[in-house]
Amino acid sequence: MLITYATSTANFTELFQPYWAADHIEAGEGGEPLQLKLDNTSGCGFKSVNKYLFGQVGMHVKLVQGDSAGTVTAFYMSAEGPNHDELDFEFLGNVSGEPYLVQTNVYVNGSGNREQRHSLWFDPTTDFHYYSLLWNSHHVRFMVDGIPIRVFANREDVGVPYPKEQAMAIYASVWNADDWATQGGRVKTNWTHAPFVTSFRSFVIDACADDPVVAKCREEDGPAMVGLSPHEKRQLRWTQRRHLVYDYCADVGRFETLPRECLG
Repeated sequence: MLITYATSTANFTELFQPYWAADHIEAGEGGEPLQLKLDNTSGCGFKSVNKYLFGQVGMHVKLVQGDSAGTVTAFYMSAEGPNHDELDFEFLGNVSGEPYLVQTNVYVNGSGNREQRHSLWFDPTTDFHYYSLLWNSHHVRFMVDGIPIRVFANREDVGVPYPKEQAMAIYASVWNADDWATQGGRVKTNWTHAPFVTSFRSFVIDACADDPVVAKCREEDGPAMVGLSPHEKRQLRWTQRRHLVYDYCADVGRFETLPRECLG
């Protein structure tokens, strides 16, 4: 396939395909909104037809309403195999009236343990909000409604591994994780409230399609892609100050020696 750099907001079937429990996925007229359902028999998920190396991808998502304790809705990019790279958004359900938490993570060569958790400044169950990843050779940017909540910078200069060689597919899923997702696993999924439904629409892909020749993708990184603008830096500081509730880089009880990227 020739490398292309194009934007697509299209019918689900043009970009994605079910990879797990297709009978739990229901598409509206024209393919959107797409509903993913979790019950006591199965969760479900879909993935992109193509893999991509660098670019920006996003989805508008409305999360499970009401009692969502024990459930996880995921939107992520991932390569394949035990030594895969992966970029995660995971939305951790909670009991009615308690806020969702958004967990982000970065895997490089199969190694993760780089979690951050944020609260949100809105109710993500009442309307669609836009969650996106911007990934290039300089950094990975996690964004909510266009606001950066996390940046994972390329620090290969000090020996920190960075995901830049493996093309990744785009995935979304909903599944039961009541052994850890809500209050450390203390609150379990209440199956009398099933099915748990997450809705997706307006899928956006602006990325380099997978190809053995990746040089053009690297050339797309212009000066604007190297870092955040002053306004984006203020937004990031705001989300980190007001909404960051867990940062692996501050968890001295978890790591005998903090990961190298945490040392400044």
